[in-house]
Amino acid sequence: MGLVLKGLVWAEDNFFILLEPIFKETTLTIMSRVETILIVDDEPNYRLIMGELLEAEGYEVILAESGRLALGILEEHGWVDLILTDMTMPDGGGIELLVKVKERSPEIPVILLTAHGTIERAVEAMKEGAFDYLTKPCRNAEILRAVSKALEVSRLGRQNKELREALADRFSFGRLIGKSKPMQELYKYLEKVAPTRANVLITGESGTGKELVAQAIHYNSPRSKRSFVAVNCSALSENLLESELFGHEKGAFTGAVATKVGRFEMAHEGTIFLDEVGEIGASAQVKLLRVLQERAIERVGGGASIKVDVRVVAATNRDLKREVAAGRFREDLFYRLNVVHLRLPPLRDRLDDLPLLMEHFLEKHRQGPEKAIIHPETRRLLFAHSWPGNIRELENVIERGLVLAQGQEIKPEDLPEELRRPPDSGKPTPEPIPQSQAQARWYMDTVKGDGQASSSANGAKPTMDTAWTEVVIGLLPPGIWLTEALDTLEEGLIRKALAKGDGVQSRAAEILGLKRNVFKYKWDKFVLMEPTPLAAILAEVVPEGLDLVTALEDLEKQLLIKALAQSHGAMGRAAELLGLKKNIMAYKLKKYPDLGD
Repeated sequence: MGLVLKGLVWAEDNFFILLEPIFKETTLTIMSRVETILIVDDEPNYRLIMGELLEAEGYEVILAESGRLALGILEEHGWVDLILTDMTMPDGGGIELLVKVKERSPEIPVILLTAHGTIERAVEAMKEGAFDYLTKPCRNAEILRAVSKALEVSRLGRQNKELREALADRFSFGRLIGKSKPMQELYKYLEKVAPTRANVLITGESGTGKELVAQAIHYNSPRSKRSFVAVNCSALSENLLESELFGHEKGAFTGAVATKVGRFEMAHEGTIFLDEVGEIGASAQVKLLRVLQERAIERVGGGASIKVDVRVVAATNRDLKREVAAGRFREDLFYRLNVVHLRLPPLRDRLDDLPLLMEHFLEKHRQGPEKAIIHPETRRLLFAHSWPGNIRELENVIERGLVLAQGQEIKPEDLPEELRRPPDSGKPTPEPIPQSQAQARWYMDTVKGDGQASSSANGAKPTMDTAWTEVVIGLLPPGIWLTEALDTLEEGLIRKALAKGDGVQSRAAEILGLKRNVFKYKWDKFVLMEPTPLAAILAEVVPEGLDLVTALEDLEKQLLIKALAQSHGAMGRAAELLGLKKNIMAYKLKKYPDLGD
């Protein structure tokens, strides 16, 4: 059960929304993605309360003040899971918006809301394809029931579409996670190499995903409908490896009680993946070379030559050139395998992909219906780690963290000791954040005192009105997502205002420029949490007298600028850096038209 809201919130046109306790008894549905709801209403208070209510239920919310803006969001980003729209707006009614949405995307359900409901208007809405029609004031339970039912319909249509796409592309390059520069280079090579017959040698440290790349090559090649056969060459002795690769005849050796087909025969007209190919012995190297030259194999204990049409993708974490120089690996075999060479970057060289990988493994190993999150300090430690075990190590750390976490947040104490206490490099480690409010105040006084601030991410000097945001950004852990950053600052400002108001919520609300009921709703998010040290530090940096909404918008704007600069203006990449979906990123950019200047 969960208590959502209670009390009355008055809107400017004298109708109100009842925000009563809701006790949910229905079974939670496990969703593979956060569903997006577009709320369209020209009344700001109603948008705010509806958005807060649905965000509290775990939905992603986009707010639009008019039908024209709502259609622009759909035009740019193609899809939302549900639209909630007011019936009457200055630039056209909800019926007009409904008709245009159904013409463009008939699968998106639309719920209409109005303060002046009539049977005639309800019938008109249903005829035009509305999923439901609600009359204000709407109770929370009524809204959430309608939303839940509408999303069930939306989910079924989306799942059918995703299933078809998944069957067609289950091993596409999209299964490789990462959009950093090294990964973009890798994708370019894969696009060229996959359609060919060329043998491929994949090198890279252990745990970098060599088999996944081999699968991507196979499933994006003309051989994709045939077998992909993988062999770990380091797991078998030389004799057993030859039998595994080439097969054997009955009676070829003790224990060979029946004829066995080898992996090369199994992979006929497909692809064989030889993992750790640098570990095979001299005898197996000779036989492998013959297969590559003559495209034929001989089973152990047999004399017949069996033709095979197999593409070979090999992988190793050894330097095969050094192995050749040392006489441990045949030079002619090396060149047969190394027609195309793909080197996979270690994780420490592609830390830009860390947020994407963390989210992937959080979803893969989730322990229940609720999606887990990573504490900001934990995220900082993950970015500071050198990752000698690469992606395999990261997956292990995330899975361990989910098992040990108390609740739905992975905290530093849930990490292995080597991540919590990095090895001493002999150099003093700079403190990532100030350890007291006094130090944070010193940072702010320095900026105020000399009238200078560090250059912002787009190369421009911030004005004194927003110089504090540069200080806050410098105190945030590397890789922190936008929502985490804003929530941390919001918590700090709310706790600070309560302290200044001697615990009286009406005084704290006045300090932050909020209505009391809005303050209470926001305070309810943090009241049961342990205070976050970083939140108190950030709150000390914010200039006195700045209201909560302005402070959060100022920080949000500067974080958007920084992400766009880091991604060289690519909105999709900037969205990933901030942990946002592209449609949410575009909506946020619309709030700040001067970002394009």
